[in-house]
Amino acid sequence: MEKTVSAHELAVLSSNGSHISMRVGEDASEGSRFILIGGEPIGEPVVQHGPFVLCTEEELMKTFDDYQKGKNGFERAPGWKSKQGTEALRARGRQL
Repeated sequence: MEKTVSAHELAVLSSNGSHISMRVGEDASEGSRFILIGGEPIGEPVVQHGPFVLCTEEELMKTFDDYQKGKNGFERAPGWKSKQGTEALRARGRQL
């Protein structure tokens, strides 16, 4: 099965295949890089919201609350802006 993945997009691969092949389109204006991360399934439930991935809805809500309040490891989060995200929006004529 072939899938086209755009810049800054996540591709989730199945464990059914025997190989992975990558190619950069002929219209690419510059080189490409990618990160391949692999692991064994752990058989745990998965709850996801935005960048947060946990095992239960309760854990997710607690983590999201900590993030919004800037505590429990998220002390520097309030007011933080992604440089890459800001530049991508600016390129589209929008601001964060």
